[in-house]
Amino acid sequence: MTDTSDTRIAEDEAPAPRRSLRHRLKRYRPLIAPVLLWAVPCGVLLYAGQHWPLPVTPVGTALFVLGLLGMPLAMMRGHGRRQQDWAAIVGDTLLGASWVLFTWSVLLGLFLRLALTVAGVGTSEDRARIVTWAVLGVTAVLLGWGYVEARRVPRVRRIDVRLPRLGAGLDGLRVALITDTHYGPLDRARWSARVCETVNALDADLVCHTGDIADGTAERRRAQALPLGTVRATRARVYVTGNHEYYSEAQGWVDLMDELGWEPLRNRHLLLERGGDTLVVAGVDDVTAESSGLAGHRAHLAGALHGADPDLPVLLLAHQPKFVDRAAAAGVDLQLSGHTHGGQIWPFHHLVRVDQPVLAGLSHHGSRTLLYTSRGTGFWGPPFRVFAPSEITLLVLRSPHLPASP
Repeated sequence: MTDTSDTRIAEDEAPAPRRSLRHRLKRYRPLIAPVLLWAVPCGVLLYAGQHWPLPVTPVGTALFVLGLLGMPLAMMRGHGRRQQDWAAIVGDTLLGASWVLFTWSVLLGLFLRLALTVAGVGTSEDRARIVTWAVLGVTAVLLGWGYVEARRVPRVRRIDVRLPRLGAGLDGLRVALITDTHYGPLDRARWSARVCETVNALDADLVCHTGDIADGTAERRRAQALPLGTVRATRARVYVTGNHEYYSEAQGWVDLMDELGWEPLRNRHLLLERGGDTLVVAGVDDVTAESSGLAGHRAHLAGALHGADPDLPVLLLAHQPKFVDRAAAAGVDLQLSGHTHGGQIWPFHHLVRVDQPVLAGLSHHGSRTLLYTSRGTGFWGPPFRVFAPSEITLLVLRSPHLPASP
């Protein structure tokens, strides 16, 4: 007879299987990314054959180490439990600056150096110094320009959208879209007021906000959000939650938008009628809502469309573009989304495309559904926009059913 107690002891003493390299890398990814962001530029600028005078290399290295240590600490104090705005500003700025510096250290460190070598320009040390000054110059220009782009009032982008099921009475309906305002540690109350003035100048029938109002609770960012109460629309002002609301007590934002006169479309719809024709305007909570644990919050398209005539055209507000698969399956005519920021700081858009089907603009999905993805009205985190300008969008809906001209 087999002694089962010995078997159990042997099993208990057996070594645990070794975790794969991929699993270990994934575990340490939060540490690897900041190290690369600071170590690569440090190597390219200081240790790639430049032979700088003695004070330059150690002082420069110390600055990179300070950035490497200071950035995550500042971000934890700024976005963690303490929510210290000054720390968030420092951490976010360092994050954006390190990303731009890393990007151009890699690109110019490889391609400019190769071009200079092929062209036979100077010695190896000369080429290394040219690359260094080029990286610093490009980074400084892009950060300065990117800061101005992030802080300015967005330009209005107008686009005509033809919806085959739209009735003639609704032709020319003007829909203004703002999204991802991200009121946050940098006080943008004046910017917010100017954005709202720009929206009011559009004389829109319907004004939409597709989420990510702010980073922080409604109580904390109330002053920056209050200008939204001045927005005018001839028919309706509607709002849906974004993923950032679910980091910051989403129900508080829903209540504040309701107080400011916006209609939160939480898995429901309203009917917009003009000229004898009707448009269903529906909205869903963000796809992250259910995992937030907040009671009653989830993305429920069937609930949003419940009771609507299936023969009527549908305009859907959903924060994330990837919701379009569900929208197309339900026969939605047009989905309005934000979330991507157009990548915000190039070339981050490549990482955005891993998670989202579209970066920006108008796209077709399925047999009927159109998706418009805004690059966003504000910015998240780093106060920079590089090759991804913000926007306020005016969509003019067009019907194919206009009566023939006499």
